[in-house]
Amino acid sequence: MSECTTIDGVNYGPLAVLIGVWKGDKGVDRAPEPNAEERNPYYETIIFEAAGDVTNAEEQTLSVVRYHQVVSRKSNDEVFHDQVGYWLWDPADDTIVETFTIPRAVAVVAGGKLGQPASIDEELVFEVAAETGSLEFGIVQAPFMFNKAKTTAFSHTITVKGDDMLYSETTVLDIYEKKSYDHTDVNTLKRQS
Repeated sequence: MSECTTIDGVNYGPLAVLIGVWKGDKGVDRAPEPNAEERNPYYETIIFEAAGDVTNAEEQTLSVVRYHQVVSRKSNDEVFHDQVGYWLWDPADDTIVETFTIPRAVAVVAGGKLGQPASIDEELVFEVAAETGSLEFGIVQAPFMFNKAKTTAFSHTITVKGDDMLYSETTVLDIYEKKSYDHTDVNTLKRQS
């Protein structure tokens, strides 16, 4: 990237475009129900914060952005999803990784490659994926979830251009006698600060 992406001495590279407070109220959650599915309109806030860097095995240095996402239904203003995690970037090979946990006893390490644009003002697309059983980018879940609402795959695409963000996220579930159900969330957000 031609523009400065260094904060407090850490080069955040492409992750720099995420840092800030983002809000959006155009979300739609497509979720499974025992005999059907439901679509829930939602609004949310995602806070991305510069979190420094880490060195692994004295060879790899990763830039780290921490995030907290809180999602509420428009119908009743109740929070139905709360997620914390990290986005990581390895400048040596442009690998990006999203790690997160949700309070349903599920943890995900999703990864992908990223080709950087020439300028931070250009559209930047983050794409990561994970699968249960993968030795590289995988999903771990507690026994109840594994047996009753098993997550078999996850994919997440975030597109950022300036102060606009669009994301699409799919969690593939085996739940309620449904195999490989695509639970999807999409939203458009604006940077607030």
